[in-house]
Amino acid sequence: MTITHPNVTVGRALDLLAKYDATAPFFFASPRGTLLAEGRSHPVPATADLSTAVRDVLDLATADGDDDPLVVGAVPFDPSATPRLCVPRRIRRSGPLPSRFALPSRFALPSRFALPMEADRVDARRVEVPGRATYADGVRRAVTRLRAGELDKVVLARALDIVTTEPIDIGTLLRRLAARDPAGYTFAVDLGAGTLIGNSPELLVSRQGDLVTANPLAGSLPRSDDPFEDFGQAQALLASRKDRREHALVVEAVADGLRPLCTDLEVPAEPSLIRTAAMWHLSTVVTGRVLDPAVRSMTLAAALHPTPAVCGTPARAARAAIAEYEAFDRGFYTGLVGWENNSGDGEWVVALRCAVAHGSSARLYAGAGIVADSDPAAELAETTAKFRTMLTGLEL
Repeated sequence: MTITHPNVTVGRALDLLAKYDATAPFFFASPRGTLLAEGRSHPVPATADLSTAVRDVLDLATADGDDDPLVVGAVPFDPSATPRLCVPRRIRRSGPLPSRFALPSRFALPSRFALPMEADRVDARRVEVPGRATYADGVRRAVTRLRAGELDKVVLARALDIVTTEPIDIGTLLRRLAARDPAGYTFAVDLGAGTLIGNSPELLVSRQGDLVTANPLAGSLPRSDDPFEDFGQAQALLASRKDRREHALVVEAVADGLRPLCTDLEVPAEPSLIRTAAMWHLSTVVTGRVLDPAVRSMTLAAALHPTPAVCGTPARAARAAIAEYEAFDRGFYTGLVGWENNSGDGEWVVALRCAVAHGSSARLYAGAGIVADSDPAAELAETTAKFRTMLTGLEL
């Protein structure tokens, strides 16, 4: 998937980003490469065994003459809900986006690559779902249950509905997101009634040959514009017992999910730090080798989804708490976005720092992991900080 000559790779990756508009069914940029889909064929049906359905659709596309098919798209938070997956009619590919969008003159961006970072701010109406007081109260009630031992962790999310005076330009929004966090996972998926768009920091799982990689994130603090304060935030997160406990629950669940499917599983004993433009996160990179070549990337993803990073633990009790305390259907938020090829290789990221946009409206999402010593005001502040990724992209 990666083009070897670095200048050509950068130029073509940026060209794919420039070419994207809301008529495309799928765009995906990761450290592994960049994909732009055109057209749609062979949809993947809703089924309890999504891995088999993906394989069957890829086999059908191959039988129909596609010599290198990919399944691309998104899977909802609720695995029983209908996915938005298909084999595109055409896939354009390149290497990863550059770490910064500063190129030699001979690889200057095409004129259609508009990135108006300094444009006037957009007028918009905002509605929080639920309101701040209601969300904080839900956190308090969840903490009571956590301290009673009913749960170890639950992730509670809220939404922010935006209505702008002008239609949202999905292509420009995608390019702003990519430019702000080019090392993240930038994605756009046509849902039919809107576009799922975002820049996620979290790789759920990838398979490349027999190599399996997962990168669970849990435990977060906002970035600061002041370098000294920002450094202090990073060190405070790394030293936080509450956040390290939350992180350990997720890493343990990911390792347990991969262990039956992998050998040579390596799980670092200590987390590290990663950063986005808006947030610091605790991060652990888990690696292994598939036990059987029949273990596909979607098989691995289904074994992990949803992790305690987006749901909680125990999973059944956490899901019940989410249904009780969240005032909306998550849909594709905290679901999966990615791709799989005919050999079973693929990448699946968690749909975070995202929105569903349509016309002049967008619903933004943000969540926080709640444990027994969570503070409602701090969790509210964390979700507010996580909205910043999409709000900045919308220039709000």
